[in-house]
Amino acid sequence: MTRIVIVEDHPVFRAGLKELIETEKDLHVCGEADTINKAQEVIKEKQPDLVIIDITLRGRNGIELIKELHRDTPLLPLLVLSMHDESLYAERAFRAGASGYIMKEETSESIVKAIRMVHGGQKYASKPFLANVLNKFLSHSPEDTRSPIDRLTHRELDVFRLLGKGMTTKNIATHLDLSAKTIGTYRERIKEKLDLQNASDLIHSAVRWLEKGEL
Repeated sequence: MTRIVIVEDHPVFRAGLKELIETEKDLHVCGEADTINKAQEVIKEKQPDLVIIDITLRGRNGIELIKELHRDTPLLPLLVLSMHDESLYAERAFRAGASGYIMKEETSESIVKAIRMVHGGQKYASKPFLANVLNKFLSHSPEDTRSPIDRLTHRELDVFRLLGKGMTTKNIATHLDLSAKTIGTYRERIKEKLDLQNASDLIHSAVRWLEKGEL
């Protein structure tokens, strides 16, 4: 029996994923968590064979959890199951230590396949993502094909995405459990990295990236 911990902050989706997993006779959900701190506790207690992680969690980014788990338990397979486009987040997830990345919109069969491949020691990603990685490798100029927002850190990317959704600095601070001053610092860093002149440019840029489906 493959024992799995689900780290996902949407209870309805988490329940559906658990139901999907447990329709397979050899798969079992042994623990659940909706925050990074709780996930660390559950994983330490349950010692699962595999962890499924969402990118967007309460307070902190799932990439941070992947980094920490990969550092502390490098042999533990980590599968990202996210609503965020893989063209933006998958490469970050793999660099952090994930073994697989799959979108929530994929079929149930694909999700189960990803679970089995990652548990079996293989990597899992979609064919378009793998083709893009190969094209970057063959071009011998990976920097030329990188998106401008690849320059942003995981936390800056969170702030940029939430700005695109119309959230204020105060709202974002509450959502990410950070101070408004810290969010202001992130906003300034984003403007500098993306060569944006003012707050209006920052908001418009975030909205454009969001409308393109890349945030």
